[in-house]
Amino acid sequence: MIHLTFSPRFTDSTFAIFINLCTYSLAAWFFGSALVMLLVKNFVTQRRFIWHIAGWFVYVAVATTLFLLLPKGQPRTWLLIGMAAAFMAYCSWLGTILLRAYRHAVRTLDDYYSDEIAVYIRWMSVFTYWAVGYGISQGFLTFIPDRYVVLWLLSAIPFFIYLYVSYKHYVLFYEKVDVAIENDEEREDFAETDFFPPSADEPAEDEQEDKKLETLTQAYSNERIAEGLERWIQRNGFTQNGLTLADLAHELYTNRTYLSTYINGHFHMSFREWIGSLRLSYAKNLLLKEPNLSVGKVAQRAGYQSLSHFTSSFTKSEGQAPSKWRKEAWLAAADS
Repeated sequence: MIHLTFSPRFTDSTFAIFINLCTYSLAAWFFGSALVMLLVKNFVTQRRFIWHIAGWFVYVAVATTLFLLLPKGQPRTWLLIGMAAAFMAYCSWLGTILLRAYRHAVRTLDDYYSDEIAVYIRWMSVFTYWAVGYGISQGFLTFIPDRYVVLWLLSAIPFFIYLYVSYKHYVLFYEKVDVAIENDEEREDFAETDFFPPSADEPAEDEQEDKKLETLTQAYSNERIAEGLERWIQRNGFTQNGLTLADLAHELYTNRTYLSTYINGHFHMSFREWIGSLRLSYAKNLLLKEPNLSVGKVAQRAGYQSLSHFTSSFTKSEGQAPSKWRKEAWLAAADS
């Protein structure tokens, strides 16, 4: 409103740059926290909101005081450079928080779904780098000479186009992402310890984890999980299409968290990686023993959601496509 009403950019460029740097930090907080909340719903707590807004008010108050006290010319220029550096550091910090939330969500999805559902939030990782780069560039471009201001405005176009396309894609699969995140029992730990350590009247995070594990261990034994999984594998339960950790836990009459802990610790893989290895072994066996079975049918019977997913997973593991692998395996068997 100040820019539209008074056009300070063309009357006092120093003052215009000062206004921009004061508003950028607030915009970065709202924008960054909104993105994190897609993956950590309780990220913006009352305390965290107050902490950031109060910090912004202090930043603006100190900057305004210095701007009014310092004489025009070089002193104010150095003030603006300092404000720009602080803003860019703040953007980088928020970007780090978003990347942490993204990586945590990927682990959550991999420990819940048997298929690579995490692909639907991968745009957030790419977008974080875009956002940090865009934010940092604004710190530089706000100093651009007046005749090049149009370049500053145009720089936002690809940024927001990518955001629109990515978010539209994300919304289509939000329900799948949301189910896994809702079932992530560690999400509160991530949200609360991101900025602030546990309060004195709250147990430390390690103590909380120990109590959780102790309670779960009393309820379910490793032997019971192992026996249930062995029977489940023998009847090829992993070929169920769209299998989730919740489905398997329900079938074994156990707890999702404990089952996930057992799989991670015993097989040293995420739930998705473990199911993928079982399906891949099963598919390889079908390729060799069922010569009349097409690759598409093999993928379907092994539990893959699509032929393309099966082909990419197989190629990544074996270094060649399923059909070529099958042909070479047959030739090798004939030669021997």
